[in-house]
Amino acid sequence: MNIPHIPVLYNEVIETFADITEGYIVDCTLGYGGHSEAILKNNQNIKMICCDQDMEAINFSKKRLAPFGDRVIFEHAQFSTVIKKYATYDIKGVLADIGVSSLQLDKKERGFGFESENLDMRMNPKNPLSAKEVVNDYSQSELEEILREYGEMRDAKRVAKEICDRRPFESAKELSAMMKKFGGKPKIHPATLLFQAIRIEVNNELGELDELLESIANAGLKDTIVAIISFHSLEDRIVKRTFKNWTKSCICPSEVMRCTCGNSHAIGKILTKKPIVPTKKEEKENPRSRSSKMRVFKIG
Repeated sequence: MNIPHIPVLYNEVIETFADITEGYIVDCTLGYGGHSEAILKNNQNIKMICCDQDMEAINFSKKRLAPFGDRVIFEHAQFSTVIKKYATYDIKGVLADIGVSSLQLDKKERGFGFESENLDMRMNPKNPLSAKEVVNDYSQSELEEILREYGEMRDAKRVAKEICDRRPFESAKELSAMMKKFGGKPKIHPATLLFQAIRIEVNNELGELDELLESIANAGLKDTIVAIISFHSLEDRIVKRTFKNWTKSCICPSEVMRCTCGNSHAIGKILTKKPIVPTKKEEKENPRSRSSKMRVFKIG
């Protein structure tokens, strides 16, 4: 097969799950199947539950992972739902590589790239909301809010006004060209944060991540490794905060003089004091990896 995608933190993911010798590992964000293939090869006795909301990714990976036969279950769904559905299985590992995949970025017709003639950005093409509706139909104040919250853009107000003054936009290419007047950081496209904000809004990415983490905490998992790869600070903050909360035994409000919660709410421990990041060699070979961070938690 022609496999165009290099999965990020490839060796680090293999090492993270290396000691799992039985049960299931859930790949919540299958994509081109690179991480799943590596885990299946390295962990001979485990099975995988492979989830993606993009049917194109599922179809590609079904062919790639065909040699592993009944060791793979495919699930076409949003990743926030997969743990709840398979909670009764013997889940020993959970991997989620959050954000847009190379499959989506590289196909111009999907409307994620700066030079795309479309304006879409839906990870699941059947979802009703696309980037075109967000850009052309949201009010200036609504646009300003998502640019500030999801793109962390200092000039959110100016950019929102510029979009409203110039619309309608028919392509991602038009939108990215507009951003050139605002400049940006060296080596980073001036439309990067704008596209990030719109994509997060279209796909409810932060809400999905919160729901995934909540479902993991509530699934009653035992002796399970959870590894989350994020690509920007908003995602990483959610993962870092959630993992920290999972280690708290007492969840009483700070103003309470005496513990009344039972002091038994910790579900495990953090395995990564600092996030795992790509090596310089990986960043050079795969520039898309440079902003990735992986945090790992062990459910007791």
